[in-house]
Amino acid sequence: MNRAVYPFYFGVATLVVYSILFVVPGIMGIYYSFTDWNSYTDEIHFVGFDNLAKIFSGEAKYLSYIENTLVFTISTVVLKTALGLLFAIMLNDGIRAKGFHRVMLFMPSIVPMLVVGLIFKSVLNPATGLLNESLRAIGLDFMTQKWLTDLNWAFKSIIAVDIWKGVGYIMIILLAGLQSIDKTYYEAAAIDGANFWQKLMRITIPLIIPALVVTTVLNLLHGLKVFEAVYVLTNGGPGYATDVMYTAIFKEFSTGNYGMGTALSSVLFVVMTVLGYFVIRLMSREGNER
Repeated sequence: MNRAVYPFYFGVATLVVYSILFVVPGIMGIYYSFTDWNSYTDEIHFVGFDNLAKIFSGEAKYLSYIENTLVFTISTVVLKTALGLLFAIMLNDGIRAKGFHRVMLFMPSIVPMLVVGLIFKSVLNPATGLLNESLRAIGLDFMTQKWLTDLNWAFKSIIAVDIWKGVGYIMIILLAGLQSIDKTYYEAAAIDGANFWQKLMRITIPLIIPALVVTTVLNLLHGLKVFEAVYVLTNGGPGYATDVMYTAIFKEFSTGNYGMGTALSSVLFVVMTVLGYFVIRLMSREGNER
C-alpha cells in the first residue's frame, strides 16, 4: 500500500508556534519557580528550593490546597466512572427512549462550567435556593443545609456539581466501548448460566479497558486542573476550606507573588505527569493481562 510521505518542513511552522506558546513559557515557568519574582520590585533573585520548602513545610495552607485537589480528583474519578458505567449499561439496552435519555444526560457536559456554577450557586442558596425550598415544601426541613457556606458541605457540594456536569460525557465514551463488544460473548455466558455480575466482571469490564483508560485519564486531568467550579461556587471559601491548586495559583498571581505561583504550577505539572503516566501504565497492563 502506498503511503504519502510529506516533507518535514510542512510541520515546522506548527512546531515553532507550539514551542513559542507552550514549550518556552513552560521552561521559563520552571526557572521562575526557583526565584522570588514578584510585582513589588523589578529585581529577580534566585532562591533555590525556598518556594518548594514553603509549599511542603506546612506553615502556610499550601498542603491543604494539594490535599483538596487530590480529594476532589479521586472523588470525581471514582464517582464519574461508576455512575457513567451504570448509565452506559442502562442505556445500552433494556430501557425505553434510549436516545432521549442519552441526550438529557449528555447535555450538561456541553454547558460551560461558568454557567453551571452560576445556576447552582442560586439553586444551593441556603435561604432562597430551589433545593432547600423544595425540601421545606415536602416537609424535610431537617435536610436543608448551608450547602456552599458550611465547612462540612461546601466541598462536597462542589464535587456533586462537577459530577452532575461531567458524568454524561464519561457515559458516552463508555457507551461507545460497550457497543463495540460482540453480543455473542454475552449469549455464550448466558448459556453457561452466568449472572449479571459475572458478565460485568468477566466480559464487560475487561473488554472496555481501553475506554476506561481514556475516561480515567480525562477525569484525572480535569480533577487536578479544577478551577471554575470552585471559583464560581465558593471562591475557595468558607475561609480557605475549598481552595485547590489552581485557585491558589490564581490568587498568588493576583497578589503579585509570581515566583510562588509558578512554583505551585510546577508542582501541579509534576503531579499530573506522574499520576497520568502510572494510571495509563497500570490500566493498560491490567487490560493486557485480562
